[in-house]
Amino acid sequence: MSRPTPLRDVHESLGATLTDFAGWLMPLRYGSESAEHNAVRTAAGLFDLSHMGEIFLTGPQAGQALDYALVGHLSALAPGRARYTMIVGEDGGVLDDLIVYRLADERFMVVANASNYLLVARELAARAAGFDAVVDDQSEQWALIAVQGPRAQEILSSLTDADLPGLKYYAGLPGVVAGAQALIARTGYTGEDGFELFIANEDAAPLWQELVKAGEPYGLIPAGLSSRDTLRLEAGMPLYGNELSTALTPFDAGLGRVVKFDKPGDFVGRAALEAVKDDPPRRRLVGLVAHGRRVPRHGYPVTKDGAVVGEVTSGAPSQTLGKPIAMAYVDTGVTEGVAVDIRGSQEGMDLVALPFYKRSAHS
Repeated sequence: MSRPTPLRDVHESLGATLTDFAGWLMPLRYGSESAEHNAVRTAAGLFDLSHMGEIFLTGPQAGQALDYALVGHLSALAPGRARYTMIVGEDGGVLDDLIVYRLADERFMVVANASNYLLVARELAARAAGFDAVVDDQSEQWALIAVQGPRAQEILSSLTDADLPGLKYYAGLPGVVAGAQALIARTGYTGEDGFELFIANEDAAPLWQELVKAGEPYGLIPAGLSSRDTLRLEAGMPLYGNELSTALTPFDAGLGRVVKFDKPGDFVGRAALEAVKDDPPRRRLVGLVAHGRRVPRHGYPVTKDGAVVGEVTSGAPSQTLGKPIAMAYVDTGVTEGVAVDIRGSQEGMDLVALPFYKRSAHS
């Protein structure tokens, strides 16, 4: 049975279509997926992300433990800052992609995907053995609400005295939002400016209602998983299970930059990743824009002159571009003349660099 988030009653009162996602009962949409998508691009959207995992590491060697457990150099992270990183197996395959926040000198929070957080918690506990650090999976205790879009700062500023203008991208600070203690993070998964609010479960519903009231004059509306997926797709952001998996290394996914070989000491997967870091990739992750109206979906073959040269990892209609788009792994060297086999029909595609959409610097 799917687990509800602390906001289940709120979602039901709004008439949301609920669906199982990674074992959680989550809002797929509240009404129009296109309206929710466009609200985030032009105003703001409100997301329930309480299915994500929050795992804390504390102690004098918490940073060193994370350096060993993950591919990034987390002990070098300044307090108040966050970093995108990955946890891999001994063979270099990606177990999950993560965001790590350094909350204090000896305290870190690792945010894991809903489908993987139990695995991540177990791996972190095992890998931290021998370090002066304590691993504490607090995922059951936290709710997570995101406000995303160009009006997000204006909306949130009406509910907190925290220094939002001074909060950099991939940074976080503690604050009080509408009376609730929160970690306010300037992070997101939509390609827009925005904030993610980590709060206690019991504060989730009251805070959601206050955000709805504060955001109404700015055009904020609740948004579900469907629009979150199309937004991250337009922004070229990978989804675990689609663009990332245990069968792929960070280098395979074009994300070798997150692997820090220059950090001190060993880390899990180092030998396997060093062995392949200079290998030319067999395939690369690209964007596809459809010539017609048919949508390329996950798992569909990418072809060139009738031969299979790749596979779609994610696809959907793009509200912003007005055309179907997809991400796909294609053979290195293939730069044009591709199609996607959609149920036996070869649908022409333009091959483009990612992302499809990037917000302007002033928005």
